[in-house]
Amino acid sequence: MAAPIRAFVLRVLSDSTRNIHHVLRCRSKYLCRRAAITARRGYSDSTEGRSTHFGFQTVPEEEKAEKVYKVFESVAKKYDVMNDAMSLGIHRLWKDTLLHIMNPQPGLRLLDTAGGTGDISFRFLEYTRSMYDRQQRLRAKSQQTPSWKDIAGHYVSDEEGPPQSRAVVCDINKEMLKVGKQRAEDAGITTGLSWVAGDAEELPFDDDQFDMYTIAFGIRNVTHIEQALQEAFRVLKPGGRFMCLEFSKVTNPLLARLYDAYSFQMIPVLGEVIAGDWKSYQYLVESIRKFPDQEIFKEMIEDAGFFRVQYFNLTGGIVAIHSGFKL
Repeated sequence: MAAPIRAFVLRVLSDSTRNIHHVLRCRSKYLCRRAAITARRGYSDSTEGRSTHFGFQTVPEEEKAEKVYKVFESVAKKYDVMNDAMSLGIHRLWKDTLLHIMNPQPGLRLLDTAGGTGDISFRFLEYTRSMYDRQQRLRAKSQQTPSWKDIAGHYVSDEEGPPQSRAVVCDINKEMLKVGKQRAEDAGITTGLSWVAGDAEELPFDDDQFDMYTIAFGIRNVTHIEQALQEAFRVLKPGGRFMCLEFSKVTNPLLARLYDAYSFQMIPVLGEVIAGDWKSYQYLVESIRKFPDQEIFKEMIEDAGFFRVQYFNLTGGIVAIHSGFKL
């Protein structure tokens, strides 16, 4: 009897030691990368002489952000219409799926980075509001014959009101924010929503501020993906969740050929017809092909310090949702 117990204890201790070593390794990597980011912030000329991709073009690093800014400045007013046209409306289902996987509870605070015209934040606020209403209905059903204490508690909770969920849309492009603000005004969304001009690589927020961080169809446009991931880690509270919705690598060879043909032959044409801008949508198609595949991006998220990283392929891998937690 003593031998099996001893073996069990030794196995538990061994597993615990491995977990501790894993945490320490991730923390060490995180601190090293934070030091590198701090160094980059302190010396603005550190990117001089380096190059990166802008679609299929190779450009100096310091020029990419400006080029991307001009792309979205150009397409801002037609951005939502083009999303419907390019994806045949399927982008709405992808974004709904992101919220269902996230399953946010009322009272949480979201940072919607590269949030553009507000699609994710609008869904977040609606989802948490619906969740609160559902919780109230379930609570009412469970109290068919409430006591006087339950009734008194109900009046107190009504006076306090529902927990306020908050969403912050952060985008580097002021034209996209302008369109998003107008959409919010037209939809009558006036509470729990704020708009901030900011760079995903250098977020204008203190550490440990948000419960959720999302970036939808935005991270492939940043110059330094690793730095954006580190910033996501920094601003999340311990226990906070990182979620990224992004175009990825199609897993089915036949679908991949059809998707490539549609992307390169049709999307720039739609961009010209609807938005009057062929080049911007040619860049968007090319930028998708330059983005890391699902497994490589998963490793990048883990390297940033996140735990329990996983991804979900949607529509055959045309897009993927990556998720991770800050512990």
